[in-house]
Amino acid sequence: MVKDQLIFERGEAGRRCATFPDPGYCDTPIPEQFRRKTPPALPEVSELELVRHYIALSRMNFSIDTEFYPLGSCTMKYNPKVHERAARAPEIAGLHPFSPASQGALKVIWEMEQVLVAVSGMDGFTFQPAAGAQGEFVGISLIAAYHRARKNEKKVVLIPDSAHGTNPATAAMCGYTVEAVKSTDRGTVDVDDLRSRMSSEVAALMLTNPNTFGIFEDEILEVAEIVHDGGGLLYYDGANLNAFLGQCRPGDMGFDVVHINLHKTFTTPHGGGGPGSGPVGVKASLLPYLPAPVVEKSGDGFRLNFDLEESIGKISTFYGNFGMVLRAFVYAKMLGAEGMRKTSEIAVLNANYLAARLDPYYERPKAAQPMHEMVYSASRQKKEFGVNALDIAKRLIDYGHHPPTIYFPLPNVAPEAMLIEPTETESLEQLDEFVAAMIKISKEAEQDPDVLHDAPHDTPVRRLDEATAARKPVLRWKPGQS
Repeated sequence: MVKDQLIFERGEAGRRCATFPDPGYCDTPIPEQFRRKTPPALPEVSELELVRHYIALSRMNFSIDTEFYPLGSCTMKYNPKVHERAARAPEIAGLHPFSPASQGALKVIWEMEQVLVAVSGMDGFTFQPAAGAQGEFVGISLIAAYHRARKNEKKVVLIPDSAHGTNPATAAMCGYTVEAVKSTDRGTVDVDDLRSRMSSEVAALMLTNPNTFGIFEDEILEVAEIVHDGGGLLYYDGANLNAFLGQCRPGDMGFDVVHINLHKTFTTPHGGGGPGSGPVGVKASLLPYLPAPVVEKSGDGFRLNFDLEESIGKISTFYGNFGMVLRAFVYAKMLGAEGMRKTSEIAVLNANYLAARLDPYYERPKAAQPMHEMVYSASRQKKEFGVNALDIAKRLIDYGHHPPTIYFPLPNVAPEAMLIEPTETESLEQLDEFVAAMIKISKEAEQDPDVLHDAPHDTPVRRLDEATAARKPVLRWKPGQS
């Protein structure tokens, strides 16, 4: 039924959603050179047909509002509706940065900065970056500015072999050569390998903690000492604070720069190409280089300070995506310090519950205890039954769950990887449903692997040729195309 409603050729010539009378006041026709020679090749439908078409499309969407979304690393967390309402209020959504009413917005930004300072151990933040990837770019640009001001000749950024893919891309964009640091069998940074790679040319080590395996870097103080003694800075890819919030702080571990994705920890919307927010915090020695403007308290009010002589420059307009900052601010204020601490406790508990339930059925390439997420491998299923991580992910769709992140970390670090993060927002019942599906899939791999090879079975579109889809994407509808 849904599939039939999506046929673009529905409708009849002359059918309209609405017609309007001639206004009678437009005597000047559109100049000939701006007029189409032929009518656009679009379906002609009634309003009811149009509404049904888009409602049918919406039913095909998968979202955190409808089902479990256990994406490791990317972190899909429920967005509470209370801060959606706050951010969409007309007096906020329509606020211009130069209006007198913007004092309230500046106050929110300033107070949210104090929240992030408190939970991260940094000395100041910028909210200009519109996403975590842009936050990374800002963070490494700040480190570059710091070294330039001191006439330090730095050419290398060190990155663990399990790092997020954006890390080496960011370092390269900022003009650095990237060198990988090995992981130990436990999944943590190999301190001996790090020590051997430190030199006067190293500008920074980019590090996620807990790392991409979901494992806490328990030698972090020694790591920080090695980097700092070598003249480098420590960059925290703090895209996710779910395991640390209210428990410990990157600043106390020795990190000099941190970026935080508000969607991963503070429940702002994620994905879809819409507005994001990746604030960047720094220790005092890097404050002069923050993007201009910064929000400052001035007497009884607040102001945007553009006068920063050593700033790396403007990253985005005014103070970034304010709606995202407001959502995060409402979330932080509703939770308070104790509530934020509780969220991290539940996030870690949920992840370890999944690990305890799934360990008998899937291999975990790194045996150390996970924090907020964990990496499983389908290596055994692939070797014994010819079932890979992609097959398992596609079959999960049939059971009503979004697949976890697959093939990350990369195969050289974790072959056939499945990176799972439940977050703190999921109930025990939901986790049990996911576990039941994963157990059933592991048994299907043994008894009937073709069921997995052909999955998904119950979706409007079956398994796609992903290589062709990536190389030759169809980005728009064309007449005659269903």
